[in-house]
Amino acid sequence: MIGPMTPPRPTLIADAAITLIAERGLRGLTHRAVDEEAGLPAGSTSNLARTRAALLELALIRIVERETEGQPVLTEEAPATASPAAASAFTPAASAASAAARDLLVRVGAEVLYQALTSGRRLTLARLELALEATRRPELRAVYDRLGGRFAGIAAALLARCGSADPAADARRLLRWCDGVLFNATAGSGHWRIPAPEELRDEVACYLAALLDRA
Repeated sequence: MIGPMTPPRPTLIADAAITLIAERGLRGLTHRAVDEEAGLPAGSTSNLARTRAALLELALIRIVERETEGQPVLTEEAPATASPAAASAFTPAASAASAAARDLLVRVGAEVLYQALTSGRRLTLARLELALEATRRPELRAVYDRLGGRFAGIAAALLARCGSADPAADARRLLRWCDGVLFNATAGSGHWRIPAPEELRDEVACYLAALLDRA
């Protein structure tokens, strides 16, 4: 019987870095500490990521990979443009497609948020740490914004299918709201209570209604 395969060394190192960032903060992230956490020979992390900036980038890229695992809708972008005329055109078929897209976005949005607050809580904490560090490191800011732009594009594509007249702007609004939910329930005033899945679905549905049904 073949046992589970050992992840590639870059994955081991990135996952170990994420664990350290979440548990100890960035002050606890050193190349030596990552070697020890990953169970690798001394110098392994330095050979892969020679600088601290390179190590931070490796961790951030890995966070995004893990956050999108198991969610195909978050890995494939579709055209995110929709003309106002197309968005406002009312036909039974268009209305049904828009409703189905909204239902999908509510479901996926709630699932992603709940996962980020439960099984993915460590990833969320690490990403928040890196977001703050990016305010002081332009090179990390560039990586963070590039990866964040990917989520914005996916959100805009989904919102276009929902009938948004301005998918890009609505995507920015939706992501701001999601960031607020994640911060509140991990490091903010609501850290002591994780919203239930049905609560998150109701909240996502309410927020989408505020975005898409406004006059």
